[in-house]
Amino acid sequence: MTESVADGTFPWDIVLSAVAIVLLLLISGFFSGSETALTAASRARMHQLEKDGDRRARIVNRLREHKERLIGGILLGNNLVNILASAMATSLLLTLVGEGAVVLATLVMTLLVLIFAEVLPKTYAIHRAETTALVVARVLSVVIAILAPITKGITLVVRGLLRLFGTDIRDVGVTNYVDELRGAIELHRGPELEVDEERAMLRSILELSEVEVSEIMTHRRNVVAIDADQSPENIVADVIESPYTRLPLWREDTDNIVGVLHAKDVLRAVRAAGGEASKIVVEEIIKTPWFIPDTTTLRDQLQAFRARRGHFALVVDEYGSLQGVVTLEDILEEIVGEIDDEYDQPVTGITPQPNGSYIVDGSVTIRDLNRQFEWDLPDDQASTIAGLVLHEAQRIPQVGQIFTFYGLRFEILRRQRNQIVALRLTPPAKSETGDVAATTA
Repeated sequence: MTESVADGTFPWDIVLSAVAIVLLLLISGFFSGSETALTAASRARMHQLEKDGDRRARIVNRLREHKERLIGGILLGNNLVNILASAMATSLLLTLVGEGAVVLATLVMTLLVLIFAEVLPKTYAIHRAETTALVVARVLSVVIAILAPITKGITLVVRGLLRLFGTDIRDVGVTNYVDELRGAIELHRGPELEVDEERAMLRSILELSEVEVSEIMTHRRNVVAIDADQSPENIVADVIESPYTRLPLWREDTDNIVGVLHAKDVLRAVRAAGGEASKIVVEEIIKTPWFIPDTTTLRDQLQAFRARRGHFALVVDEYGSLQGVVTLEDILEEIVGEIDDEYDQPVTGITPQPNGSYIVDGSVTIRDLNRQFEWDLPDDQASTIAGLVLHEAQRIPQVGQIFTFYGLRFEILRRQRNQIVALRLTPPAKSETGDVAATTA
C-alpha cells in the first residue's frame, strides 16, 4: 500500500480495503436487523400468514422453532464480520497514518459499527418487524444452514459450561402461551368503546375454564319454579305468565325437582287437547331434569351444553341440594355481556350518581363490576359485591358503615336481616387507597 501511494499510482489496494469494510458493515447490519426483526415479529401474524400460504412466513416460523441455532448463527456471523472489518480498518489506517492507527481504528470502527451495523438496522427492524423478517428469511435460512455445524459445536460447549455451574437449559419450561395471550389482550387498547368491549370479550373467553357455574347461576331464591301438584290449568297459566321458556317443576318440596317444562311443549299439548288445558297430562310432556355440580367450570358446561344439545341445567351442591339454575345464555353473556330480549326483566343493579359514585345492589357480581368498570376486585372468595364486603369486613356491617379496600369506598345503604341489599361504591379517583379500614357514620 505504501508503495502505491509513493509512486503516484492509483491506490487500488486502499480502495478495495475501504469497499470491503463497507460491505462487511452492511453484512453486520443485515445480521443485527435480522435478529431484531425475527425476535420482534408477531408470532400470531406469522402463523396466520403461513396458513394463508406465505412461504416466507413458513421459513420465519421454522427458524424461530430452533432459537438456539438461529441466535447462534446470527451472533457467529455478526462477530465474524465485525472482527474482520476491524482488523482490515486497523491495517488500512496503519498504512495511512502510521503510529496511533490502533486507537484511531478502534474509535472509528466503534462509531461506524454502532451507527450503521447496530442502531440503524435495529431501529428500522423494530418498527417494521414483520416486513423485515419476511424479506431476510430466505437468505438468513441459507446462512444459518451453512454455519450450523459451527453453531452446534459452540452450543455444546456453552451447555457444558452452564452445566458446570449447575444450570441445565434443557430443564427450562415451555412458554406459557395463555399468559402471553392475556398480555396481548390487555395491550389491545384504544379510545373507541368497541375496543373496551372486544378486550372484555376476549378476556372472558380465556376465563371460562376458571369460573364455576355457581358464580353466574340464577340463585334458587330467584328461580321461578312450578308446583307439579297444581291443576293442569294453573300450570299452563304459570307457564304463560312467566318470562322464561324452561321452568323446573317440584313436588312436595322445592328441592325435589321432578322435571323441566318447556313452554313450546305446553303449547303443543294445549293445541293437541283442543285448547282445553284441563285435559293435559303434565307428566307426559316434562323433560328429565339435568343436575350438575356447582363446581363445574363454564368451559366444561359450555361443552356439555353443546354435546347434549341442551340449554338448561339445575345446579346442586355437594349434598345434592338445589343451588340454582344455569342456562346457555348465562354462559354466552359472560363472553359478550348482557343479552336482553323483549321478555327479560331489565334489572342491572348499578345506578350511576352525579358525584361519580354508584348505587349497587348487593347481588351484583364482582365479575360484572370488573368487566364494566375495568376494576380488579378479587372474586376468588366471593362472587357478589355484598359477599366481598362481608369477607373483607369479617362481620355483618351496619347501615351507614363505611369501608375502604382495594382502592374503593363502600358505604352500606340498606340491609335486610343479615343480607346487604344495597351499597354505595365510590371509584378509586374519589376515594383513598389503602388497607381495609372501617368507620361508622
